[in-house]
Amino acid sequence: MARLLLIAGDYVEDYEIMVPFQALQAMGHTVDAVCPDKREGDKVRTAIHDFEGDQTYSEKPGHDFVLNATFAEVSAEDYDGLVVPGGRAPEYLRLDERVLEVVRHFFENDKPTAAICHGAQLLAAAVPLEGFRVSAYPACAPEVRLAGGDFAEIAVDQAVTSGMLVSAPAWPAHPAWLKQFAALLD
Repeated sequence: MARLLLIAGDYVEDYEIMVPFQALQAMGHTVDAVCPDKREGDKVRTAIHDFEGDQTYSEKPGHDFVLNATFAEVSAEDYDGLVVPGGRAPEYLRLDERVLEVVRHFFENDKPTAAICHGAQLLAAAVPLEGFRVSAYPACAPEVRLAGGDFAEIAVDQAVTSGMLVSAPAWPAHPAWLKQFAALLD
């Protein structure tokens, strides 16, 4: 089974951290959830993004998520794959050079990476996306394209695999996204 790194931050999307964290463990994988400047046992706040017919998603307070590893102590070389949930966290995590270095490691070493929703913001800041078909929340399409990626306009409950990257628009895609990521991990 794989050892996976999940990079989170305050106001990560609730479902997009909770569901993959638990589901990947249920599949037998080890998942270390980390956040810059926080330690094992610290919490990150989450936000629930919902699709209620407005021009964009609504946002409500979510659950607190307890980290099970310390970002300052992890080494990307020790992990077989990367998980990047969405929400507002990727917007500011992409300003942290060490986070960008970690993301680069997975791409440079052709390791499986799963990004969902706004997670594409972090990818676009870290690596060129030329040659990748990338899905994300539609508002992230300009960033994917500016990074050279081919933005995949797919249904909200679908995912796309491109090389070692699996991406999806938002949490309704969890079944497809996790299934495709699990296939890369096998």
